Amino acid sequence: MIFEKVKLEEICSSISDGDHQAPPKVNKGVPFVTISNITNTNQLDFSNTMFVPQEYYDKLDSKRKAQEGDILYSVVGSFGIPVYIKETTPFVFQRHIAILRPNVDKIVPEFLYYTMLNRDFYMKADAVAIGAAQRTISLTALRNMDIDIPDIEKQKKIAKILTAYDVLIENNQKQIKLLEEVAERLYKEWFVDLHFPRYKDVKVIDGVPEEWNKELIGNVIGKVSRTKQIKTADYLSEGSIPIIDQSRDFIAGYTNDSEALVNTGTPVIVFGDHTRILKYIQFPFAKGADGTQLIISDRTNMPQSLLYLSLIAVDLSNYHYARHFKYLKAESILIPSQDVADEFDRLISPIFSQIQKLREKCYKLSQARDRLLPKLMSGEIEV
Repeated sequence: MIFEKVKLEEICSSISDGDHQAPPKVNKGVPFVTISNITNTNQLDFSNTMFVPQEYYDKLDSKRKAQEGDILYSVVGSFGIPVYIKETTPFVFQRHIAILRPNVDKIVPEFLYYTMLNRDFYMKADAVAIGAAQRTISLTALRNMDIDIPDIEKQKKIAKILTAYDVLIENNQKQIKLLEEVAERLYKEWFVDLHFPRYKDVKVIDGVPEEWNKELIGNVIGKVSRTKQIKTADYLSEGSIPIIDQSRDFIAGYTNDSEALVNTGTPVIVFGDHTRILKYIQFPFAKGADGTQLIISDRTNMPQSLLYLSLIAVDLSNYHYARHFKYLKAESILIPSQDVADEFDRLISPIFSQIQKLREKCYKLSQARDRLLPKLMSGEIEV
C-alpha cells in the first residue's frame, strides 16, 4: 500500500478550538462539553453537562460549531482523545478541546478519526506536547503534525472495516441503556408509586407500607474490607484487574497489583464522592483514585440491586462540589418487607447480568478493533 505523508492542516479545511472566553452559564440551553464529558469509548456523554444560552451559540464562528464528520481532540491535560462527531444536535465545547474539519476531497473523515485514535498518533502528540503539570498541544503543533494517508478508496475500505466494530459496540451500549431504563422504571413502579405485588392488600401510613420502614442510608450499609488504592498515575491501559473509580468511564484503567483486588463475592456499588456517579460492579476489581467509595448492604431485605437503584433515585445536586458521601448517608430510603425485596431482586438480577454480558462484549470488540487498527494504518494488513 502506498502512503503519502501530509500535515493535518493540509487535509483539513480548519483546525480550531473552543471559545477562549468563559461562556455564560444557564440552567437550560445548549450543552457545554468539557474533556470530562468524553468517555473512554471516545464518545460524548451529555448526561451531566452545563449549559450556555442559545444566543451565545448562535454568535460562535462556524468553525467552532461542530457538525457531522468533524473530529474533536483534547489538547490540554488529558490530551490525545479523539471523538468522531455524529451528533446533529448543537453543543459548545471548552477551549481545551480542538476541532478538526476534514477536507473530504483529501481525506475520509472516519479515516482521520481512526488515524488519531491510533497509538502511533498519540506518541507523536506526546512528543510535541509542552508543559509539566498541565500537558498541552498547541494548535500550531497540531496543525503541523504529519500523518500517512493512502488513496481515498483505501481510506474508505479501512474506515469501513473499523467502523463495523464501533457500530456493534454502539448497538450494545444502546441495549445497555434500554436495560438500565427498564430497571429504573420497575424501581419507580414498586418503590416510588408503591405499586408492588399485592399492594392493594397493604396499608400505607405516611408513605410507608406495612412491614416496611424508612431508614437512613448510613444505617443500612456495611463495610468493605480495605485494599490498596491505585493512584491515577499508575493506571494501565491493559492488565489483569480492572480499575473502578468515580469517573464517568465504567472501567477507568487496569492494574496487575493483586494487593488492590476487591473480591467480595457479591456485587459492589461504587459511589463517586465528588462526581456522585454510581456504578454496579459484578466482577472483581481494584479501587481507583481518591473519592471512590465502596458500598454494600448489610440487610437481607435490601439486596444490592435494590440499594443501587435506591441510591440512583437520591438527589444530591444541591450540594455542588463537595464530598457527597456524608450527605448520601444522611438521606432516607424505603426498606421493603423480605418477600418484596426477594421478589424484586429475582426480577432485577437477570437484567443486571445481561448488562454485564453486554459490557464484556463491548470490551472484547474494542480490544479486537484496537489490535487491528495499527496493522491497517501501517499497511501490514492490505485492503
